[in-house]
Amino acid sequence: MYFDKTIYLDSDNNIKGEVTYKTIGENLVDINHTYVDISLRGKGIADLLLKKAFEYFKNNNIKVKCSCSYAKKWIINHEEYQDLLVY
Repeated sequence: MYFDKTIYLDSDNNIKGEVTYKTIGENLVDINHTYVDISLRGKGIADLLLKKAFEYFKNNNIKVKCSCSYAKKWIINHEEYQDLLVY
């Protein structure tokens, strides 16, 4: 198993937000963490990060498990990605 991440960078190349996931099987990942720096919270950054991650998974036929509590809540409101979920 290994970790990948989707990263949001500010103009100074400081990490301000990320979604981390690990590969847990063939064409299967587990989103295990979503983080947004306190200076950017409430501005839709976590939503954007998860949308980008799920678009990548969808375009690459990758199924998704969500052990991250934020991702679990997020996916409830995004029916367009629910066909990617594995429980």
